[in-house]
Amino acid sequence: MSHFSCVGILGRLGNDNVLNTLRNLIQLLSDRQIPFKVEDLLKNTLRNEDVDYATRAELGAFADLIIVVGGDGTLLGAARDMAIYDLPVLGINRGRLGFLTDIMPDQMELVVSDVFSGNFIEEQRFLLEVKVCRDGEWVGSSAAMNDIVLHPGQSIRMIEFELLIDGQFVYSQRSDGLIVSTPTGSTAYALSAGGPLMHPKLNAIVLVPMFPHTLTSRPLVVDGDAAVCVRIGYENDLAPQVSCDAQNHLVTLQGDELHISKMSHSLRLLHPKNYDYYEICRTKLGWGSRLGNDG
Repeated sequence: MSHFSCVGILGRLGNDNVLNTLRNLIQLLSDRQIPFKVEDLLKNTLRNEDVDYATRAELGAFADLIIVVGGDGTLLGAARDMAIYDLPVLGINRGRLGFLTDIMPDQMELVVSDVFSGNFIEEQRFLLEVKVCRDGEWVGSSAAMNDIVLHPGQSIRMIEFELLIDGQFVYSQRSDGLIVSTPTGSTAYALSAGGPLMHPKLNAIVLVPMFPHTLTSRPLVVDGDAAVCVRIGYENDLAPQVSCDAQNHLVTLQGDELHISKMSHSLRLLHPKNYDYYEICRTKLGWGSRLGNDG
């Protein structure tokens, strides 16, 4: 008896390695007689008329498990769209790093079989949402699993803004921008900017200034349920942008407010039974392994 009964498949477009893995996955599910549907955007890539295709909304209503084939970026996009359906997501790695898509293609048959037998680890990863307020009205919104980044766009000029946490003024700043990251995103852009690594089980948000015009501006870790507000200064002579997971983008104007908080829906991320977060860090970040014992 399978632990899951219906599978939705999402994948990265325009990649031959992804295509081969998708075909292998489809064959695996067909052999197990597990009903599945594939995201309709992959129809022209797969060119398989025997497969049922569906939109992401239709997959959300049909499936009780989502399998993503691609890199971490593919899974980030899937997380933003599929979290509202409260479906577990399993990632097959066809990218570079694989912090989130941690199943290698040569392990896919074994791990997927284990997952269907109920042998897996499930994590809850929260997402952030950002809303742009302009003159008292909401003019844009988006979500992110890794980070929400305020930046100057294609310009290299500094941005002036104010930061408030739970309605309390924290500081004003001139810098290249600000990274607001989840624990999941602490191994991504925030890490490159000097932010701390946060274990994914933490209920915390880290705010990392980007090249601040002062030596005392440092990353700030706050409660995961905090309400973050960023006020864009009136002295800026450019239109700063807001990027969510470096995939969705919003444009701001002078005086706009960014309201950032935890989404009400989280991502149910599945891992193999032997998943080890610190082993992933050692492998992906080049940490030292155990000391040798020559005695």
